[in-house]
Amino acid sequence: MVLTPEMARAGVTPQLLSSTHRFQCPNCGKEFSLFQSRAIACRSCPKANQNCKFVRCVHCDKEFPMQGFVVNTKEKEKFLANYMDKTVGNYYKNFGYRSR
Repeated sequence: MVLTPEMARAGVTPQLLSSTHRFQCPNCGKEFSLFQSRAIACRSCPKANQNCKFVRCVHCDKEFPMQGFVVNTKEKEKFLANYMDKTVGNYYKNFGYRSR
């Protein structure tokens, strides 16, 4: 998906676009997004708010490195892991969940 001028005016960032992009799990073949992975599958993981560089399928619970699956460089992996930590932390804060 390409970030259009209309999306940018609405406040959509490239990072938000990456976190909502749906990926197909190499293990089970079902689709999920990085946000779903962090907010649902990683919710009870103690590493979930420590800039984790893995993504976990919400369907089969298989874990994969972000690099090569979601992004193609270590720099993008680190940036996106940090972005997701902040995003999911804000989600928990705004909806009454306690951040870890």
